[in-house]
Amino acid sequence: MTSADESAVRVGVFGLLGSGNLGNDGSLEAVLGYLRAEHPEAVVDALCGGPEAVTARYGIPATRLHWYRGEYRTASRAGAIAAKGLGKLVDAVRTAAWVRRHDVVIVPGMGVLEATLPLRPWGFPYALFLLCVSGRLFGTRVALVGVGADAIADRPTRALVRRSARLAAYRSYRDTLSRDAMRAMGVDTARDEVYPDLAFALPAPPPRAPSGPPGRVCVGVMAFHGGNDDRARAEEIHRRYLDGTIRFVRALVGDGRPVRLLTGDDCDAPVVAAILDAVDSPLVTAAEAASLAGLMKEMAAADAVVATRYHNLVCALKVATPTLALSYAAKSDALMARMGLDAYRHPAREVDADRLLEQFRALERNSAELRRTLAERNLVAARQLEDQFTALTAALFPSTDHARSRARQEAP
Repeated sequence: MTSADESAVRVGVFGLLGSGNLGNDGSLEAVLGYLRAEHPEAVVDALCGGPEAVTARYGIPATRLHWYRGEYRTASRAGAIAAKGLGKLVDAVRTAAWVRRHDVVIVPGMGVLEATLPLRPWGFPYALFLLCVSGRLFGTRVALVGVGADAIADRPTRALVRRSARLAAYRSYRDTLSRDAMRAMGVDTARDEVYPDLAFALPAPPPRAPSGPPGRVCVGVMAFHGGNDDRARAEEIHRRYLDGTIRFVRALVGDGRPVRLLTGDDCDAPVVAAILDAVDSPLVTAAEAASLAGLMKEMAAADAVVATRYHNLVCALKVATPTLALSYAAKSDALMARMGLDAYRHPAREVDADRLLEQFRALERNSAELRRTLAERNLVAARQLEDQFTALTAALFPSTDHARSRARQEAP
């Protein structure tokens, strides 16, 4: 995939990849798996948040997304503000130069068209806009593949996201909610399709058949402070979420259940530390999974999962472990409904430990049935993602797709 053959298709991958978010990296891994299987001749590199991590883990060349290394830190001093402003101009040139060297650029999954977590328009929305404008200017096909979207109230952010989506050559979404949100924001979605999240294409360990006394519970936590419109209440929301989660973990420990704390982003570590300090029991341990594969392994070994981050939920559902969502956004609700677990949701903004414990016990009572449901839904998701990759080949690699169709027709 990194051959210097000048006739090979040049493919770029773009996003906040290698920056500590396991869900983002899982989406990249799924797309790289598709490219290696279906387009091994492609020469692939990345423009991303953590280029060193991407190169080390996936073996592809990578360039830093932003010229200014402090892009996602709050700038308060004059020098930092000036550097950040200069970075916007430099990034426009850097992005255009990078896009121009490619035939295709893929944005693999991620919630790139949403603002369900705190987000400034001049951060990633601006970077995505630069990518899509450059693609249109230089004739490079930009594909937003299996991305998440949601209604955005902030006008500058909404304008950048809408324009970026309109400029993309290909769009698909990870749920109907996302497509509907883009339509509501003025994007023509008549040709856009909905497929399961790309992480459902990743290989998973076999699910464990529970036996004996009640076993481990995985609790996926998050540095949750509300969404983009909750900045004034961010600390209050976080405290309520943390207090409720601590009370729930204490109740599990009181029942003698081993609890395994999981995260999905480097920024979640303080939440794990706070829970370990507050509960202070040998029954509570923390995992250090470095990938979605690591998360799946942890969750496959559990009797049940209670999780907040979207891709923690994806991993648990993928391995068919009964799962309860601490839901912080409509995308989590849509995912749980799609997988047949719509009844097992609890609001992350208002964690009620007593009510959560009741829901958890109901989840475990129905464990066998839920495992069967998840196994069936996972088979459907796998077939749908095969369709996604077939559609992607037709849209981005038409000459390859035509050659394969012809070969099949000529085969005896």
